[in-house]
Amino acid sequence: MASLTAATLSIPSFTGLKAINKTTTTTTTTTTISYCSSNAKMCIKASLKDVGVAVAATAASAILASNAMAVEILLGGNDGSLAFVPSEFSVSSGEKIVFKNNAGFPHNVIFDEDGVPAGVDATKISMSEEDLMNAPGETYSVTLDKPGSYVFYCSPHQGAGMKGVVTVN
Repeated sequence: MASLTAATLSIPSFTGLKAINKTTTTTTTTTTISYCSSNAKMCIKASLKDVGVAVAATAASAILASNAMAVEILLGGNDGSLAFVPSEFSVSSGEKIVFKNNAGFPHNVIFDEDGVPAGVDATKISMSEEDLMNAPGETYSVTLDKPGSYVFYCSPHQGAGMKGVVTVN
């Protein structure tokens, strides 16, 4: 929410808190909260209703931001291993998964047709077997909507055990 140090005052973009220049708080019919810095040059005053609105707004922002976030999976470990890092993970339905080329390329991302939930077309969520990511930082993104487990692999390194599983909740 708001943070106060001896030198700075940081208040988020909501209008529920007000800065005042006195150390006393007058209470009428609503309960108020006051916080004054140690040198009492600045105080923050807000009613409990204002604080509640601020908390709700902050929580809503965090929820919306988390839905927009993506999970990043590295193709190839930093140690040169032929692996997805991490190789097993969970996402929420509709959350974006970004596979990022890291080391030991070329790589691709193929979903196993026998390892996806019933009714999911693995070819629609996979890269083409001929398409390969050949440079560091190249990415392939996919969004999975149907709950269940999805098995995926890298076709050039499948024999070396480069595979993974994502669980969609």
